[in-house]
Amino acid sequence: MKNNKLITIVTACYNEESNVAEVYSQVKNIFRNYLAEYSYEHIFIDNASQDTTYQILKDIAKHDENIKLIRNSRNFGHIRSPYHAFVQAKGDALISIVADLQDPPEMIVDFVKKWEEGYQIVVAIKIQSHENQLMFGIRTLYYKVLKQLSDVEIIQNFTGFGLYDKKIITILRGIPDPYPFFRGIIAESGFNVATVPYTQPRRERGITKNNFFTLYDMGILGIINNSKVPLRLATFIGFLMAFISFLAGFGFLVGKLLFWNTFQAGIAPLLISNFFLFGLLLFFIGILGEYVGAIYTQVLARPRVYEAERINFDSDESNS
Repeated sequence: MKNNKLITIVTACYNEESNVAEVYSQVKNIFRNYLAEYSYEHIFIDNASQDTTYQILKDIAKHDENIKLIRNSRNFGHIRSPYHAFVQAKGDALISIVADLQDPPEMIVDFVKKWEEGYQIVVAIKIQSHENQLMFGIRTLYYKVLKQLSDVEIIQNFTGFGLYDKKIITILRGIPDPYPFFRGIIAESGFNVATVPYTQPRRERGITKNNFFTLYDMGILGIINNSKVPLRLATFIGFLMAFISFLAGFGFLVGKLLFWNTFQAGIAPLLISNFFLFGLLLFFIGILGEYVGAIYTQVLARPRVYEAERINFDSDESNS
């Protein structure tokens, strides 16, 4: 018996032709076999895939009105595109799930149960992973560092996989940030959060679309959106280095005055200290540049994505 509650599933994809049909099938089976009392919509947002991903989804959408498609005019990245899909959701709750099946669809049942218990946010916590252990260790270390730097309590080992009540989606719609750090927004919201631990499976088909630059992009975005510590650290270290340089200079002056004929400082210490200080200076200029870049993005206030096409959406549904 239907309870008139609608669940929105959002899946962002790019060149996932080997996985999207399986994601669709598994989600459909979950609602058919375990959550039959709920209605659902499954929004796929395609980041201008270069393979047959979008054509596969179009073929599915022809025969299943629960499937809604958004195709971006180009690849807008892994931060902007999913967020745009989130704010299109009509459901009483939204569940984000990736296209590569490393977010197990069967956990949807656990999320909905926690949501019905009264939690506005239910997040999956990755306690173990079958991915490369070095990468898992680096990600774990990053979350710990981010937690120490952040002004809010960042959820550890949380990738965005989880359920969000429609109250959260309303909040997301009201945030004009064109380049939002979703996990930071969730941490800052202050709503009741339930956690569900899981072991992340290995990607079985296709290759990851993440590389060093996309991972760095998300990592640095998390820091500059949630902390002023790097800027204050630059100020503190600059003062400290200036003080140390003054003491060193004063020491060399005294040594030269006391041992005028025998004191030889040499050029090596000067060169080494210059390289060190210039390296430190460039590092903090880079940090400052990241903050300035974030401000510049905010000032431009461009749309998160430009849509090339949308399928199975009602004519009155928002394109915000």
